[in-house]
Amino acid sequence: MNLNEYSKKALTTLSDNYAHGDISAQMMGQVLGLSDESGEVLGKFKKLLRDKQGVLEDNDKKEIMKELGDVLWYVNSVAHLLGYTLDDVAQSNIDKLASRKERGTLQGSGDNR
Repeated sequence: MNLNEYSKKALTTLSDNYAHGDISAQMMGQVLGLSDESGEVLGKFKKLLRDKQGVLEDNDKKEIMKELGDVLWYVNSVAHLLGYTLDDVAQSNIDKLASRKERGTLQGSGDNR
């Protein structure tokens, strides 16, 4: 499956809510969901370090992959609500990273380095 196929299928599960200004309740719900699911990925790793001394077994990897799928779903939803596709997001990220690499600014801090 490619990103466009995924995006179209995933968007069929996005619910509708009423808008309030530029940031709709629907968009805010998706942004909060993205934060929540990202936290679940972090939680999986925390528990691996705490309970299993960082040892990753196949089942652990599969569980993390499931959570990453949820993160992807929310990224897709937020991008869609902003008027972008996953391809747009992916290309913008690659362009940004290529520019940073070319300018020698991959390391460091700041969004617009």
